Amino acid sequence: MIIVEKYGGTSVGDVDRIKNVARRVKKSYDEGHKMVVIVSARSGVTNELIARAKAITPHPDEREMDTLMTCGEQETIALTALALQSMGVPAISRTGPRAGFKTDGNHMRARIQDITGGDIPELLEEGKVVVVAGFQGLSPDGEVTTMGRGGSDLSAIALAKGVNADLCRINTDVDGVYTADPRIVPDARKLNEIHYEEMLELASAGSKVMQSRAVEFASKYNVPFEVRSSFNENPGTIVKEEVASMEDILVNGVAVDKNQTRIGVSHLPDRPGAAAKVFNALAEAGVLVDMIVQNVGREGSANITFTVPKDDTYKAESALTEALKDFDGATAQTIGDIAKVSVVGLGMRSHSGVAAKLFDALAKASINIEMITTSEIKISVAISLEQADEAVRVAHAAFDLG
Repeated sequence: MIIVEKYGGTSVGDVDRIKNVARRVKKSYDEGHKMVVIVSARSGVTNELIARAKAITPHPDEREMDTLMTCGEQETIALTALALQSMGVPAISRTGPRAGFKTDGNHMRARIQDITGGDIPELLEEGKVVVVAGFQGLSPDGEVTTMGRGGSDLSAIALAKGVNADLCRINTDVDGVYTADPRIVPDARKLNEIHYEEMLELASAGSKVMQSRAVEFASKYNVPFEVRSSFNENPGTIVKEEVASMEDILVNGVAVDKNQTRIGVSHLPDRPGAAAKVFNALAEAGVLVDMIVQNVGREGSANITFTVPKDDTYKAESALTEALKDFDGATAQTIGDIAKVSVVGLGMRSHSGVAAKLFDALAKASINIEMITTSEIKISVAISLEQADEAVRVAHAAFDLG
């Protein structure tokens, strides 16, 4: 059996934890499995590297940032391979490019175009454990690229597909996927299994268990995986296509994203193509736009409010300054940080009243809603950062998820 396992930054946070990962991998190897291990940079290393770059310049070049940030994973693969070797396990490390991760040329947010697996199949046949750097790949012009925060999740899912693994495990610092963040909601309940769609919505809504692109890839190529703890042997949460009683449960989880900034565009001409120019400029700058609200046009102009990740604020402001030059009187301003709270469940497709129940619960707790967006299986509301945790607890209780 070929098993692909991913270990996050907390799981490899220091030498003792790296040794713990090696012991877990050795156990599976001794049972006769062929092992591929994806590792992240040690906890805090990537943030430290970014802080050093920003101490030199507030807006560092993205190509150089990719070169810098891949250092963290390369340290971890070498240390993990050494730990395995010290335990008598034949192990060898591989960077993302050598593992066959081919990406586009977008630095700091590269997307996978192909995954060949490099020489990993041959190394597995030789009986070696292969330790691979997550989060990184190679562009068409030979540049090292990174896949954005949480990219090691994507590396693991993609490599599981690339080497036709029998099992993919995402080992992290929690026991699985919960109905809400247990640090915010003490009575949050671990889910035994969850559908790809629900997991994708929770991830995109701010749940830090998995990167949303990784879940999207798993769903597209039908790669089932297990989210579990790297600190115990307890069963985790299986993420897959078919889940029992999918429509019986109204809401399956609540997520919060505190990394959103609200931007307003005022006095935009109320005519076809104006909004398209604004959002095309943001897209070309690589800015991820989330919630959008446009008011009814009056006296020939309209206002649009939308949210972007806080890290994209500078890029958004720069793109808008350029795009709005063609519109006399149109202006853009950063309004401030907000939180997005979302409730997710496949059962929403066949049940009414979910929005009413959520809004009523928030109103009774005196929590004001500033923006609203919906999908088939998700309702998201923007609220003040100060009330974010309370809103999560209120929504969790309203749908009896504890």
